[in-house]
Amino acid sequence: MKILVLLKQTFDTEEKIVLSNGKVSEDGVKYVINPYDEYAVEEAVAIKEKHGGEVTVVTIGPSRAEAALRTALAMGADKAIIVDDESVFGDEYMISKVLATIAKRDTYDLILGGYMAVDDGAAQVGPRLAEELGIAHISTITKMEVDGSLVKVEKDVEGDIEIIEASMPVLVTAQQGLNEPRYPSLPGIMKAKKKPIERLTADDLGLNIEEILSKTEVLEQYLPQQKAAGKILQGELPEQVSELIEALRFEAKVV
Repeated sequence: MKILVLLKQTFDTEEKIVLSNGKVSEDGVKYVINPYDEYAVEEAVAIKEKHGGEVTVVTIGPSRAEAALRTALAMGADKAIIVDDESVFGDEYMISKVLATIAKRDTYDLILGGYMAVDDGAAQVGPRLAEELGIAHISTITKMEVDGSLVKVEKDVEGDIEIIEASMPVLVTAQQGLNEPRYPSLPGIMKAKKKPIERLTADDLGLNIEEILSKTEVLEQYLPQQKAAGKILQGELPEQVSELIEALRFEAKVV
């Protein structure tokens, strides 16, 4: 079984967002595997350990993203691909086109990814890639079983559980609760240093950039306005009610 995992390197969720000249500053920022993609890596490695096969992780991003690939390799993935070419660092439309070109270079039975990236929250790459490849897609799964060429998954649906079966090839996106990602072991980290990372450009993939240009453009980025501090009402309940009415009438001017 051949498994492809879609991976993106994102800000550590503990990082504070700082804007500089209308762009997110990357100075001194810690980067990690997108948390939802980490579930996908763990699931792919667990499936390989149970059923056999080969796991390839792929990312599109600058050279620093190799650190995320090395982490995935240390978790148990077999090889990695990085497209380090600024000409294809675009929106979800462009990214899915590039990933489709990579996926078509081989025959993958199963493609996994996080259901969204925590930096943009678009949740579009998985479905778009499945459409490009003409294969089935199941989003936000919380449980997965593989039986031969069939996959059986569960996903939360408004407080209930939906059970879906599909034949491979299929693309699924991971939701929190699918598994508990492992920490790379020291032997895994040492082995990851020797595992291959293929570095590609748009030319290597034979891409015509003009044909896959992004459909969207970020015009401005800004932080939300800081909320005013709350007000604690003092005194007994009747006094608090009176103070609240006064505040609503003269300060908030809603009554």
